[in-house]
Amino acid sequence: MLRINNIKIRKDFSKDELLLYICNKYKILSNDIVSWHIVKKSIDARKKDDVHYNYSIDIEVKNEKKYPKFEHIKNLTLPTISINSSLKNIQQNFKQRPVIVGAGPAGLFSALTLIKYGIKPIIIEQGKTVEERKKDVDYFLLTGKLDTHSNVQFGEGGAGTFSDGKLTTGINSPFCKNVLEEFYKFGAPEQILYLSKPHIGTDNLITIISNIRNYIISKGGEFLFNEKVIDLNIENNKIKSVQCSKTVDTENLILAIGHSARDTFELLYKKGLNMEKKNFSVGVRIEHLQDMINLSQYGNITKLHLPPAEYKLSCHLPNGRSCYTFCMCPGGTVMASSSETNTIVTNGMSTFLRNGNNSNSAILVNVTPEDFPSFSPLAGIYFQKNLEELAFYLGGENYYAPIQRTEDFFNDTISTKIGDVKPTYKPGVTLSNLNLILPKFVSDTLKFGILEFDKKLHGFANPDSLLTGVETRSSSPVRILRNENLMSNIYGIFPCGEGAGYAGGIMSAAVDGIKCAYAILNEANN
Repeated sequence: MLRINNIKIRKDFSKDELLLYICNKYKILSNDIVSWHIVKKSIDARKKDDVHYNYSIDIEVKNEKKYPKFEHIKNLTLPTISINSSLKNIQQNFKQRPVIVGAGPAGLFSALTLIKYGIKPIIIEQGKTVEERKKDVDYFLLTGKLDTHSNVQFGEGGAGTFSDGKLTTGINSPFCKNVLEEFYKFGAPEQILYLSKPHIGTDNLITIISNIRNYIISKGGEFLFNEKVIDLNIENNKIKSVQCSKTVDTENLILAIGHSARDTFELLYKKGLNMEKKNFSVGVRIEHLQDMINLSQYGNITKLHLPPAEYKLSCHLPNGRSCYTFCMCPGGTVMASSSETNTIVTNGMSTFLRNGNNSNSAILVNVTPEDFPSFSPLAGIYFQKNLEELAFYLGGENYYAPIQRTEDFFNDTISTKIGDVKPTYKPGVTLSNLNLILPKFVSDTLKFGILEFDKKLHGFANPDSLLTGVETRSSSPVRILRNENLMSNIYGIFPCGEGAGYAGGIMSAAVDGIKCAYAILNEANN
């Protein structure tokens, strides 16, 4: 196999046209080609007068010696589990079926991994199937009537289902490729396998998650929906069973509970699982016109049919605070993401086409345990909830979100009008002054950050850009401690994914789910 890197393309080519161009440019005979595929595709917009695509491809030819200038690579295979001995008949080592709490990406990918080795897990999810969950979310956006067990945070697919469906991550794990391959297998578009910034879109995710569930069931896995874990039976420091509306016996429990399962965190703390408070971030959502972001990022010279532009920005203050953008949603909407009554929580969402008028992103400020109101490991939860309740009251106590023009935010005045940028948040918005509810260090850092970001992305501090409060669920405020075998201090319990404090997004949560499933298999094989 040969790899060709840094192929600069300045036209919109179909796949066939791309191959023809590459053959002509690199003098490759078409009859020599056995197979080929795109490894990576990105957009280089650093020079606005020369915006172009950058490709890498792998190509298999009949006679590699004819093409000595190309990089030779070995066939790349997906990683396999590292088990101390043979996996043959490993299912015989399981007296009881593993239980997975949570059907988000961590839970689903741990289940998929166990299924590969003949292990049939039971997945307990307090919310509904993704199809029913979608109906509940739509009803909330229409009426403001919240189902606290089925919403943007809770239900099959996890919080990432109603997002942009980003599959980018800062981790460097060989299992990332596994995750992309699995998503493609269950219906994601092929481009996620090679785009430098792959995304699925919430519309595709709903179908994909349903396909994953049906596959797990077809292989003997079992889902218990609308079932909330209310207790754990622990004997001699080992997990014995999980209590929901019925008792489920197990010796292996994966806690893929998500970052919003506050009742479950309380339960785990009472049951003696070691946990600690951790850093996280809070802030607001900012909305701009997508056309403005496109112009700032791409310029107005290129003739390429480029996708809606993205950005990722950060800055650091001398006092140790940092400000950064998170989960940027091109052509997207600001989502009502509350999971508890009398709270306002925001998030961002895009469909696959990202064809809305606005872009939105979280602007976040780091929060440390020193900012929390108590020394409890759960103190970060109380910090989050206080902000969410303040936003609820500022918005009018009807699940309308408080919003403010950026210019008014800087002037510390209540907004009295909406300018060029129209809000996308439903069920509704209330013109407000977000300075009244945000801690001063958060407001001050946001203002500093917005001005700094405007230097990098012209128009970011546009007076009419809209701020929507509050964003508090970017990551878990709690970490459930685990050892080198990924097990908690209670034997047989494996804290997993974003809620447990070991991931930050769909990709990293799915990877951690795979790792925890492997940890269970290793433990069973010892």
